[in-house]
Amino acid sequence: MTHKIILDTDPGIDDAMAIFFAFQAPEIEVLGLTTVFGNVPATMAAKNGLSLVELANKNIPVCLGAAMPHVGPESTYAHFVHGDDGFGNINHPAPTGDIDPRTSAEFIVEMARKYPGEITIVAVGPLSNLALALKLEPQLPSLVKAVNIMGGAAFVPGNVTPVAEANIWNDAYAAEIVFGASWPINMFGLDVTYDLPFPPNFTATLREQNQVLGGFVERAARFYTEFYSQGKDEPQCFFHDAFPLAYLIDPSLFEMTEGHLRVGTDPLHQGQTSFAPVGTTTSEHWLKMPLIRVATKVDHPRLTRCFIETYGK
Repeated sequence: MTHKIILDTDPGIDDAMAIFFAFQAPEIEVLGLTTVFGNVPATMAAKNGLSLVELANKNIPVCLGAAMPHVGPESTYAHFVHGDDGFGNINHPAPTGDIDPRTSAEFIVEMARKYPGEITIVAVGPLSNLALALKLEPQLPSLVKAVNIMGGAAFVPGNVTPVAEANIWNDAYAAEIVFGASWPINMFGLDVTYDLPFPPNFTATLREQNQVLGGFVERAARFYTEFYSQGKDEPQCFFHDAFPLAYLIDPSLFEMTEGHLRVGTDPLHQGQTSFAPVGTTTSEHWLKMPLIRVATKVDHPRLTRCFIETYGK
């Protein structure tokens, strides 16, 4: 079975790893990249997305998306994690093609109307584009097969504040809108992505599997690995954004927990994803939210093997 997806992304080094993983997976058909601010500014995210599409020799649209959160000031971005260019300062050539004239939100709505019930939106950046798409088309949840989100932290600390993960924190108001919509949501947060650190030889193996795409990831991830290795006995890095894609290929890689989720929007709890598994609350403030599924465990060896083997296809 082939899964049609729209990959909503803010490239980003782990975004690049995930995008190439999606391109290599025969089970996944990427209809387009919708880009958003997050790791880098919106214009850089779109250009980086186009660079990755061109490097992979794919003929798919890359759209420019939201540049600001729904509420609050412009993001400060994560150049200290991804480098000034979002690619670990490897001086990758600028893209030669053009950004699609449609906005990210417009593209999401257009494709959902074209393929009703067939598309999974895989969102690995702030959820701004999805919230805007919901405003353009209030019936969007009935047109979409599912939404797989890399973001949040259900039972573990955050990585931006003690309670908030970066993608949700970057646009908490958009996240509350998206999690409140009636589409099926699968969330892959820090509960599983931080549970699986990758050693440096992981990216070397990706390079061995695919000299072009894996080689790019290996070069870009050197900067990324340095950030994640600070204060650690052994070098390590995390490839958060590929997790919701792996779920499409093999859902048995993950243990999922069903429940209700609320997103904090006040300054102290901005971006906090508070999760109540089914049967743990009778509060109407929680029960009025749709049920979602949260990844709470992951099979480390099998997921690692899935990433590596897919890069070699």
